[in-house]
Amino acid sequence: MSFLLKRPNNFLNSNSILTFTLRRLTTLAAKPFPDHPTSAYYDELAVEAGTSGDLNALRDILNKRFQDGCFNTKHTFSFITATNLTSTLIDDVVRTLSGLNPGFTRKSAFESLVTRLCKLERADDALQVVESMAVEGSCSPTASTFNPVLSLLTRQKSLDEARRVEERMAGFGLRLDLTAHNMFLMSYCFSGDLEAAAGVLKRIENEGLAADPRTFDALVLGACKAGVVDGAIAVVRRMVEDGVPMLYSTHMCVITTLLRMNCYKQARKYARSFGGKDTTLDTQLLGCLGSKLMMLKKVKEAMLILDEMNQKGLPMGQKLKAFYLKNAGTVNGVKGRN
Repeated sequence: MSFLLKRPNNFLNSNSILTFTLRRLTTLAAKPFPDHPTSAYYDELAVEAGTSGDLNALRDILNKRFQDGCFNTKHTFSFITATNLTSTLIDDVVRTLSGLNPGFTRKSAFESLVTRLCKLERADDALQVVESMAVEGSCSPTASTFNPVLSLLTRQKSLDEARRVEERMAGFGLRLDLTAHNMFLMSYCFSGDLEAAAGVLKRIENEGLAADPRTFDALVLGACKAGVVDGAIAVVRRMVEDGVPMLYSTHMCVITTLLRMNCYKQARKYARSFGGKDTTLDTQLLGCLGSKLMMLKKVKEAMLILDEMNQKGLPMGQKLKAFYLKNAGTVNGVKGRN
């Protein structure tokens, strides 16, 4: 770029560089540079620069956005697609990122690129970018840098490959963090491998990590997959006693399992046990339970739930509302209230 050529010393002051950079970005975007740019605006500039192949401009944009407090997002490198992704493009972008301001600016950009490559299911390419970070030296990878790769591989059930990634992490002196352990735990629980899941829990305990809502969510899933719904409810009870925030998916896993076992009263009792504290949660639990019962053609059971929602003034979706109005007053004395 022209501004990298040798110029008089008085040109190389912060105001001149800033003015020149803004002019460059404004020209690239073909519209006035905003007084208060957003991350979304910088993403647009990054995509324009990347798509046009102007990687020098991309470097300027990535440096400037951090100075303006606009962090990288999952869209920053969206100019890299499944159709244009080549090793040459990745090498060019990596060289560009290596020229960014050292520290968080550079590290964040590398990690955003890793996330983008994992979005495109290119785990090997993502790992190569991580290796480049390590070689580059000023922004060494951390455990969280590897998490997008581990997330991709565990979701794909490529657990042997995921464990090999863990071995590569060890080469950098890194261990799995709780987020990564939860990924393995969820994958094992989803596949029903409770022995392997127990091994993950043991590691979490041995490493002195405190279980979080996703850890418990995986345990509930594992118990439900094994058909041990009492065990799942026991885990939920432990969460309540310990004051652990509960994910919506944890509740739905228990409710879905109870319905699959034709335990309709128990499902209703479970949903009600969390009622009265959070209107949004009441709406979600009762509404979803009502929808599932409606789809199962359990009209009586569904109407009991929907009548309760109506009495509490909880909103219903269009399909639930239509079902409720259609059956109100006709099912075992249940009467709708408008």
